[in-house]
Amino acid sequence: MAIDSDYVQSMATQLAQYEIQGQLAKANRNQEAYKAQLNALSSLDTALKSFKSAASGLKLAGSSMLVNSASYSQEGYATATVGSKAVAGSYDFFVQQLASKSQLALQGLQDGDLGSGSLSIGQGSDTFSVDLGAVTTLDELAAAINGAADNSGVKATLVRSNGQVNLVLTSETTGADQAISLTASGNTAFENAVAARQELSVAKDAIVRLGGEAGIELTSSSNTFANIIDGVSLTFSKAHQTGDTPLTIEIAQDQSATKEKAQTFVSAFNALMSSFDSLTASGGESGSRGPLAGDASVRAIEGMLNQLVRTSFGGVSLTEFGIVADRGGKLTIDSARFEKAVAANPEGFEKLFTDKGNLLDTLDKNLAVYTSSAGGLLTNRKDTLNTQLRRVDQQFDNIQKQYDSYYARYLRQYTGLMQTMAAMEQTYGMF
Repeated sequence: MAIDSDYVQSMATQLAQYEIQGQLAKANRNQEAYKAQLNALSSLDTALKSFKSAASGLKLAGSSMLVNSASYSQEGYATATVGSKAVAGSYDFFVQQLASKSQLALQGLQDGDLGSGSLSIGQGSDTFSVDLGAVTTLDELAAAINGAADNSGVKATLVRSNGQVNLVLTSETTGADQAISLTASGNTAFENAVAARQELSVAKDAIVRLGGEAGIELTSSSNTFANIIDGVSLTFSKAHQTGDTPLTIEIAQDQSATKEKAQTFVSAFNALMSSFDSLTASGGESGSRGPLAGDASVRAIEGMLNQLVRTSFGGVSLTEFGIVADRGGKLTIDSARFEKAVAANPEGFEKLFTDKGNLLDTLDKNLAVYTSSAGGLLTNRKDTLNTQLRRVDQQFDNIQKQYDSYYARYLRQYTGLMQTMAAMEQTYGMF
């Protein structure tokens, strides 16, 4: 009787697999469960961070939940930046003159005029000088002016036409106090050019009159009047002529834009709640069980969020502005209630969201406890699961070693058995 090696190997394999099947099944179940939880926690972490980012975006410095807007009786005269604290009203402005820069031109200069003397450039109370003997070309002179360490804000350029070169000096900012003055010494050509300088633009302040052409005079060194009205900054771009009708600017709440901001919050919150719904679903006939179903810490996060959107901050709550949560935790906006409440209490609406310690601030701080990459609850949970997965990998290695040991043992035993049976068969054949 010949030894059937395939049979021996098959029996050794079956018996070795039988020995480790319980451990292997348990390790596979653990690996599957840990991976499912890890993926679910990563999905939840992403959802929480997305919501946190959306909420933080609504409270950035200078941003506001309350949107006011400006409308104009005439186009092309002004643009407005309207803040949340602007008071609704109508304002008339007559733009008497726009702010302008100082600009002077020195004509008829040549490279050969350089080599000696100095050019002093004044602006307001500041003065700086350029050594005309240290440069050999007008290009170098312009570069020296622009690169002077004590340059107070004067830009030099060369304008060439019909073989002539003009040195043009321009103030970098507008306003009457930016007027440029020039003095040349020790160089006749430059002294003559300064004496014959051409003023291309006069430095002026912007002048507007509130209330019409004969109204209150307001001045600014630039064409932008910051907080010309509380919460409103205006930038003027065109002047009126005598007798023109003044520009009327209407400041009012922009209900549509304000609601869009509220809807941004609501949509982000509802997207997060949908993530909770799928990850913590209890299962049953209506659907599959979520990987985080029954997870107490995840339920605690969801409960915290649901509580915060129902909490009053600064004496007001979302509900008072028509933003209500249904039984499933999703938010909806009652447009009629929202518009009426915001119109009646715009300051309260703004404070509810953006004041320090109020809704957005509290959400941001509470979520950081869970989403922080340094010691956050979800980070710690994921680290623990990754550790458990590494242990499962070690278990698989140990199970493989056990399998190899069992296989080798059974292979020896069955090989020996087959050899014994073959010897016995040979002995019986002798009789």
